[in-house]
Amino acid sequence: MKLAGLYAITPDAADGAHLLARVGQALERAGEGGWAALQYRNKLAAAPLRLAQARALAALARANGVRFIVNDDIELALQVDADGVHLGRLDGSLAEARRRLSGRIVGATCHDSLAAARAAVAAGADYVAFGSVFPSRTKPAAVRAPLALFGEARALGVPLVAIGGIDAHNAAEVIRAGADAIAVISALFDAPDVAARARALTNLFKTTRTANP
Repeated sequence: MKLAGLYAITPDAADGAHLLARVGQALERAGEGGWAALQYRNKLAAAPLRLAQARALAALARANGVRFIVNDDIELALQVDADGVHLGRLDGSLAEARRRLSGRIVGATCHDSLAAARAAVAAGADYVAFGSVFPSRTKPAAVRAPLALFGEARALGVPLVAIGGIDAHNAAEVIRAGADAIAVISALFDAPDVAARARALTNLFKTTRTANP
């Protein structure tokens, strides 16, 4: 599976219309490429709101040709016909997700552990995520993953996603280290101009890969 480029993760948001508008701005020029996926993540919303938001975002992602991934919730992923699910270490069985989401994407958070990444791939993960690669406002207490880990993990043969504290100023460093995709939340959705920030991040990914094939 190819997964490369900007991997946008939604912020916790109670205002569904505002969230949809911000994501729509981010996806304005997704057809030009440079996108890996859009992940729906909302740790604060109740189930009915999560379902409504996920359905709306899934439709928006499909309309723009971007993969739609649901965080931590296999049932929700199935309900909204998502392209896949992303699971953390404590968010359920990767083997179960692989069985129930046959033909769809299963991703796994592996923090700073190459051993966890090997186990995730063995259990059926299509890609693995390492982080936090930099200090993160979303998860300030998160374990730090060294950039060297991306080179070490290349032998796993699956796409590698970097997450945690990534922004327009340090993204190129992560890409050069070997990350196939860069996952961002606040660096994208807290920007004054979300559309412009999305273009900057996707273009940065393209130019860095060109300069460092």
